[in-house]
Amino acid sequence: MEKLSEKGRFIKDADIELDNLGDGISRKVIVNDESLMLVKVIFEKGAVGVVHQHYHTQISYVEKGAFEVNINGEKRVLGIGSSFYVPPNTPHGVYCLEAGVLLDMFSPMREDFIK
Repeated sequence: MEKLSEKGRFIKDADIELDNLGDGISRKVIVNDESLMLVKVIFEKGAVGVVHQHYHTQISYVEKGAFEVNINGEKRVLGIGSSFYVPPNTPHGVYCLEAGVLLDMFSPMREDFIK
């Protein structure tokens, strides 16, 4: 994964490698610096983003599809154009109701996503 300074300021989706994570989920790390990261996560219908937590602040935007979002046990169905906020160290996960795409933003960046 190139850093922002290496990629430049303009990034094309077609130029970014798609990582197959298995179980119907793929990911593209779009861009990052040390303080911020943008990630595109592609889900097949029925795929599960298992409940997990991390110290990063996360904001996610539903670009495509529909998801049942679970944040600390509270569940909501969200569709295209909806967003959700996950505070640091809060359990969260998703269930993909129809094939979809989430744009996830993290602060600080997720070092565990970088190869």
